[in-house]
Amino acid sequence: MTDDMRDIVLGVIAAGLSGALGWLARTHLWRRKLRRKQTFFGLPHNSECLLVVNRYAGADGSVHRYDAFALLELSALIKDCGAHAQIVSHDTAQQGFGERTEFCVGGPVSNQRMAAHLRTLLPGVRVNTGQEPGPDQGAFQIGSERYRLEPGTAEYVLLARLTGGQDARPVFVFCGQRAITNQAATRYVARNHEKLLRKHGRKSFCLLLKVLNSQAYGPDVVEVVGDVTREAQAPVPAGGAPASHRAGD
Repeated sequence: MTDDMRDIVLGVIAAGLSGALGWLARTHLWRRKLRRKQTFFGLPHNSECLLVVNRYAGADGSVHRYDAFALLELSALIKDCGAHAQIVSHDTAQQGFGERTEFCVGGPVSNQRMAAHLRTLLPGVRVNTGQEPGPDQGAFQIGSERYRLEPGTAEYVLLARLTGGQDARPVFVFCGQRAITNQAATRYVARNHEKLLRKHGRKSFCLLLKVLNSQAYGPDVVEVVGDVTREAQAPVPAGGAPASHRAGD
């Protein structure tokens, strides 16, 4: 073998080894990222989960288009984890929680199961479900604080990951004042699940998000108001008028 031929063979071998090592490194990083995603969502490969669908407020059987978009965001997450979803209507999901991961979308007016989750898992949250027009229509009360809806300008949504024990699968709650805020919350968790896992691990948490200027920016501009886990999981304090929060507060 001539020197030139030997150099060519060695170059090919080196390129092959370099490519193989690069592929192994990329595969390792991809698998690690996937495992973290599966851990956060409680969705090991080939597992089953529930997608609890709400209804369009004031309609029978239909789903608001922004809620449909939220379900599509969640379906993509579930597929990425290699899991399978069972879609159930909010008024037929008569089962406990913890055996399978659950994604529950919509406020208590349009989603009976969400209303049950708020009573059981987040007793410190109250939602004004009255239909009479007024500044408090649709407002959230969390502990002693009240957060009013300003349609198209400042709208609030609760994003929660709740578990009943160490080995229990989580319940994800997307409870918004309007349908577009439900989509904003699902998009937020899709983009930030790694950061949320680093901060909260497998523990329960409840975040209050504010969707800003949705009439111009849709569900994309989201601000974290705060971690309200402690307040949301404690009973509402008795007595005293709650404070109110508007855009810019």
